[in-house]
Amino acid sequence: MGYLDLIIPFAGGLGMFIYGMQIMSSGLENAAGNKMKTLLEALTKTKILGVLLGAFITAVIQSSSATTVMVVGFVNAGIMNLTQAMGVIMGANIGTTVTGWLVSAGEWAEFLKPSTLAPIAIAVGVVVMLTGKRKTSKDIASIVVGFGLLFVGISTMSDAVSPLREVPAFTELFVSLGGSPLLAILVGAGVTAIIQSSSASVGILQSLAAVGLIPFNAAIYIIMGQNIGTCVTAMMSSMGAKKNAKTAALMHLLFNVIGTILFSIAAIAFFTIVKPEWGFGAITQTQISTVHTIFNIATTIILFPLSNLIIALAKKIGGVKDEVQDVATVSLDDRMLQTPSIALQATIVEVGRMGNIVKGTLDIAQNVLFTQKSEAIEQLKEDESTVDKLCKGITEYAIKIAGLQVSEKEHAQAARLLQVVNDIERISDYCENISEYAEELKANKIKFSETGEAEMREMLSVCFDSYRYAIEAFTEESKDKALKVVEKETIADDLEIKLRAKHIARLANNQCNTEAGIVFLDMLVCLERISDHARNIAEEVLEHMA
Repeated sequence: MGYLDLIIPFAGGLGMFIYGMQIMSSGLENAAGNKMKTLLEALTKTKILGVLLGAFITAVIQSSSATTVMVVGFVNAGIMNLTQAMGVIMGANIGTTVTGWLVSAGEWAEFLKPSTLAPIAIAVGVVVMLTGKRKTSKDIASIVVGFGLLFVGISTMSDAVSPLREVPAFTELFVSLGGSPLLAILVGAGVTAIIQSSSASVGILQSLAAVGLIPFNAAIYIIMGQNIGTCVTAMMSSMGAKKNAKTAALMHLLFNVIGTILFSIAAIAFFTIVKPEWGFGAITQTQISTVHTIFNIATTIILFPLSNLIIALAKKIGGVKDEVQDVATVSLDDRMLQTPSIALQATIVEVGRMGNIVKGTLDIAQNVLFTQKSEAIEQLKEDESTVDKLCKGITEYAIKIAGLQVSEKEHAQAARLLQVVNDIERISDYCENISEYAEELKANKIKFSETGEAEMREMLSVCFDSYRYAIEAFTEESKDKALKVVEKETIADDLEIKLRAKHIARLANNQCNTEAGIVFLDMLVCLERISDHARNIAEEVLEHMA
């Protein structure tokens, strides 16, 4: 037997398996993209929801490594704390078992045999891909084609290694691994670390099992090692990140190592004392899927109550204390770009945070003209500096998203976010202008007349309410609040014209201070512009919801 004849088809099969997994996960991700905001909101709830979230996302993107890398990105950005991250990490290990069940489907469902299903799936998927005009149809086609290629890949790998059944040295190698748990664990960890995918590593193991090459005990230990090997990607990703992000990656490693130690002890006891004969029997693909699932679910159940201890241990090893997030720091991380839909929803959250900062700025600005307090004036200037930094960071990140292979809808949403960010930043600029008007009034020791102050408060109320409705419409995706913005902006336009005319009449009749009058007119322009930008935000919301 020529080993080159074995290696080439095996490598080709592995390539088709991984490529099929990528195509399928891309289709699933796009199809689930509209659910990502809900998922992100769930992160703020309980640890159990985090486990469910981690399982779901991993099942969608078909990679626990990718999920953990995103978690590292979330923690690094300050969007997720370590407790939330722990839940998602646990869930990721459960979600990664889905691929194994897909691969083994041919054993427990006759009609799902690769030889039967794969050609049909690829043919149907290609037809839908070529004829379908809607984005949804193309996403479904990607899922189906990826599913078919995955099956072709696993079948090709199994066929490639089938001649090895006749090679005693090869079968003896796996028998020896069954008798050397530590070595088998290291083999599983090493292979997974090299190809950076536990799903692909399990697929390789199942292709060997399909031709009866893997004894039961060796497979068990290799599966445990695969869970450790999948941590390598996240550990590498955490390099250069904040200490908390590195701690998240370390938590993943500790969780999998502890789980492996516990179950290795149990497996050694079982194969040594309870049922030694079971260890030498051949394992099937379905049994690998079952063991992989039981191992990950049981590890999560056992270690879930101890999750805080794992977090504390990871912190101690990493020498980490909880870091305080700078309000001017953009809470976005390039690691999230691996899954554009997640990155996009994280950007929406960050735009909402920026918008709420400006809402607080408006609350200060509403009275600063009349109180002229130095602390309030300085706070407005500080807020403007913060918003400028956020605007720059969010804009750069949104441009990165727009440059990725995203759907047309997601590309349009990224463009809308850029516009919304610009409108919020312009409103912040006008708040700074208000602080300058307050300084001018204070320096000249002048105030508005009673009539002028009452009119200005009326204009402030209408325009600031317009913005508050706008940012709530954006964060809540509320059509009703967006329509209220349009209503308020119309009122603001009419009010600006009316108040301008009345004030000019007062100036003409020497009923108010000229310098105060000039500030009054400038303020009317400033506030009307705030209302205009609020309406822009509302229109973006309405367009998105149309």
